[in-house]
Amino acid sequence: MLEIRDATAVITGGGGGIGLALAQYWAGNGGKVVIADVSENLLEAAKIGLQEWSGNVRTILCDVTSETDCAKMADFAIEEFGAINLLAPFAGIIKDALMVSPDPATGKVSRKMTLDQFQSVININLTGVFLTVRECAERMINNGCRGLICLISSTGSLGTAGQLNYSSSKAAMSVFPKVITAEFFRRGLADKLRCVTVAPGYVGTAMVKKIPTAALAAILEQVPIGRLIEPAEVASLIGELYRNESLAGDVFYIHGGLRLGAKG
Repeated sequence: MLEIRDATAVITGGGGGIGLALAQYWAGNGGKVVIADVSENLLEAAKIGLQEWSGNVRTILCDVTSETDCAKMADFAIEEFGAINLLAPFAGIIKDALMVSPDPATGKVSRKMTLDQFQSVININLTGVFLTVRECAERMINNGCRGLICLISSTGSLGTAGQLNYSSSKAAMSVFPKVITAEFFRRGLADKLRCVTVAPGYVGTAMVKKIPTAALAAILEQVPIGRLIEPAEVASLIGELYRNESLAGDVFYIHGGLRLGAKG
């Protein structure tokens, strides 16, 4: 079993949502944290908020679609704390749209998902994760680190209407841990470095809580436990996945029993 105390977590998208909740959980359990985000304001607010939890918190601006930024972030973690034990590449965006949307009156397509809507989500949610994992895994191996790469997928990976871009990127996160674990196994690293994915359902982040009341109520009708998942609950699951070294190469759902309807 691994201990969080004095272990170093690198979290992208750590300025808010699940990333920030994980930073709070990690720091609260005596760990060291490097938070990366594209927003300087979010980073500053996160750092101030985490000061009550720990003095071992560092922040760095990082565009995860940039090879240079990802390399700098990985080097920064090693320079500051000497190790990377948990990598959580949680930076991500959503740009929902139907692939094609016919006009009700004419029956002809009047709107469609733009190339930018598709590509920008793939760039951050998929390519950004690849770059983050590649650069941090290199430093983890070169510095003899022991720990976990924890990716984040979603129940949206099962296929949600209006999210062809997002669902595709999150479906990719379902196969990443299988491939990465196999590669670590081939190179004799799988007993030291593991990879898993966490797939939440509807989580009570600030963004989700802005959903109109009626729409949110309709969503919760599909959730057996009758409420949103708390970000702290996702963070707690990640903590247990880190501690338990027998867990590797798989996807772990945390969705309150969610069952998506036929219309996604």
